Amino acid sequence: MGALVNTAAVLLGGIVGLILKQGLKQRYEDIIMSALGVSVLFIGISGAMEKMMTVSGNGLSSGGAILLSLSMAAGAIVGEALNIEGKFEQFGGWLKKKAGSGDSRFIEAFVNTSLTICIGAMAIVGSLNDGILHDPSMLYTKAILDFPIVMVFTATLGIGSIFSAIPILILEGGITLLASLLAGILTDAVIANLSMVGSVLIFCVGVNLFFPFHVKVANMLPALVFAGLLTGIF
Repeated sequence: MGALVNTAAVLLGGIVGLILKQGLKQRYEDIIMSALGVSVLFIGISGAMEKMMTVSGNGLSSGGAILLSLSMAAGAIVGEALNIEGKFEQFGGWLKKKAGSGDSRFIEAFVNTSLTICIGAMAIVGSLNDGILHDPSMLYTKAILDFPIVMVFTATLGIGSIFSAIPILILEGGITLLASLLAGILTDAVIANLSMVGSVLIFCVGVNLFFPFHVKVANMLPALVFAGLLTGIF
């Protein structure tokens, strides 16, 4: 039920966002997009710092820098070779064609919204809890958080944001169904490092929303796999 409720929240948020978009002037779209970009940047920063910084005596100490750097570099190389972002955009283009949408920002909306709501520890841990413990409460909480996020994305970027319901259903539904197999692999340490790297990727999404240049975030997704693999080594 957790994955289904989260998907429903994304769809509902998108519908409300479309309604709001009808009466939204361009200058309001621009300022909301700037605010959203800054918000996503700080969500990414806080998530990464939470995993990298620890209290040591009377001060703070940091860790995970080597694992983060290696994961991001190796992931970026693999992702660029596989051209994940290109395939993501092709899928977005196919969805746009099937939906009969003439929205010029459809693909941008689909990619950015999908990456924002799919990358994070709550999706992984919540799905594991739902599959193993039959406890969907974390995914219910995530649904509450995703609703306003998708609503604002849709109100500013357009209808493509609604279709982020597809990858969230596949990701969370897949992990829930395979929970018994993944439980032994996704240890607390692995999930912590996945969350750290995922937060850095969310930060990159914020960069794309706020700044004029583009970071190929989708091509960095393999960094999550390397984070899990390198956890065992370190």
